[in-house]
Amino acid sequence: MKKIFILLLVGAVFISSAQAQNFTHQDTLRGSITPERAWWDLNFYDLTVKVDPASKSITGQNTIRYKVLDEKQVLQVDLQPPLTIEKITQDGKTLEFQSDVNAHFVTLLKPQKKGEFNEITVYYSGKPKVAVRAPWDGGFSWDKDDNDKDFIATSCQGLGASVWWPCKDHMYDEVDSMAINIEVPKGLMDVSNGRLRKVDKNKTTNTYHWFVANPINNYGVNINIGDYVHFGEIYPGEKGPLTMDYYVLRDNLKKAKKQFKEAPKMMEAFEHWFGPYPFYKDGYKLVEVPYLGMEHQSSVTYGNHFQNGYLGRDLSGTGWGLKFDFIIIHESGHEWFANNITNRDIADMWIHEGFTAYSENLYLDYYFGKEASADYVIGTRKNISNDKPIIGPYNVNQEGSGDMYYKGANMLHTLRQLIEDDEKWRRILRGLNKEFYHQTVTSKQIEDFIDDQSGKDLSAFFDQYLRNTEIPLLEYQINNDSIKYRYTDVIKGFDMPVKALMDKKEIWLFPTSEWKTESFKGKPSDFKIDRNFYIDHKQV
Repeated sequence: MKKIFILLLVGAVFISSAQAQNFTHQDTLRGSITPERAWWDLNFYDLTVKVDPASKSITGQNTIRYKVLDEKQVLQVDLQPPLTIEKITQDGKTLEFQSDVNAHFVTLLKPQKKGEFNEITVYYSGKPKVAVRAPWDGGFSWDKDDNDKDFIATSCQGLGASVWWPCKDHMYDEVDSMAINIEVPKGLMDVSNGRLRKVDKNKTTNTYHWFVANPINNYGVNINIGDYVHFGEIYPGEKGPLTMDYYVLRDNLKKAKKQFKEAPKMMEAFEHWFGPYPFYKDGYKLVEVPYLGMEHQSSVTYGNHFQNGYLGRDLSGTGWGLKFDFIIIHESGHEWFANNITNRDIADMWIHEGFTAYSENLYLDYYFGKEASADYVIGTRKNISNDKPIIGPYNVNQEGSGDMYYKGANMLHTLRQLIEDDEKWRRILRGLNKEFYHQTVTSKQIEDFIDDQSGKDLSAFFDQYLRNTEIPLLEYQINNDSIKYRYTDVIKGFDMPVKALMDKKEIWLFPTSEWKTESFKGKPSDFKIDRNFYIDHKQV
């Protein structure tokens, strides 16, 4: 009953938050599983796009194949202005549709029978939104390389894939497979997700045909266009030979061959911690783009200028952040947490960003040891603002606090200490990727899995760090032969044990919100709280 009450209370807080932020009808159409989405299940996309760099415009069509779950006749498809839908057809017949800004409601003529597979084709065109500060604002990046050749890319996390192509733009439903056909001017190449099947050479253009064999989320689909050169290797992975392909601008080949040596090192570390790379059928690609980079599935984009750190900076301030290329490690970590395990609602985006920020210090752990990894993740605490909960309001396409990165990582680092068994912790991380392989999930599913596999009741722990802004404060008093301590700034029922050092020996304290007293032998000056626990503490 306590857990039910907490969940109801959390729900009430989110409803209140949503009302306070004045979410709109459009937010609901974008962020919820509307009746016009719920009755059909995605099966296959066949996306064709012609890109015209001269006019910064696109024309295209997307055939959407779906399975009928319930016999309804109105279907929602999403496409954001200034792009416009020219027509929608099914079985060669033009369909009527009503547009509500980004959402378009299609009236189907053919009776929809449960269990059948049907298709609609959406034809569209226009000048897509230009990304001003990719990848955070989303859209098309129209750029030039140093040789004045076009250098173009898409990015659309958060804003949604419908900013550049028509789709069922909600995280809960992933297509089973997908064809991506991109037409570009001669002299340029397109690199998209999956594997390249063929190239059609036209009079003034070339069309690149890519095929994605695995389920893929909408925002993971991308177009990357440039004067690319290619190199690659075969990695001996857990599930056999894995193709690792690299596409960079012609002038950057030498630098890339040196910097991208980190990619197989990443693969070795992450297969150790998280299990086999989730997309062997589609391979792994690292693709240079004109922005910083993003986690597009099997087509990870890179713009870190072939240097270690985050654009040359160490986000932890410890020096360890300069031991690896942030974009190669972080964005590739998303192949396991974002692309393999995908949040059903963007409110739970900590599943993507918390685990992936944590993957950075697991990479360090694998190559430099536990102390180095602890230095790094603890160093990132200075970037935590505790401005609002990590989990956002549901059903309105609204993520939680940006603390999902560093607070999420430090929460997981703390959880590792509570598990007290690194092999068990590794089995949990690998187990997540096996249990939820190619699935969309909720935060509760992740929490319940860790709760079950750890053998611990972690409900209050997750509520404290994910749904609350306060950091537990351990107050303590030291007398000659005893210590008195308690938690403040915690939710009801929070009782996380914490490790301390007394006279250079490890001891465990079991604080609650009530004062406790324990006797000990040692000098008060020798008492320290273990830094690996993300709590505040003070002597009172």
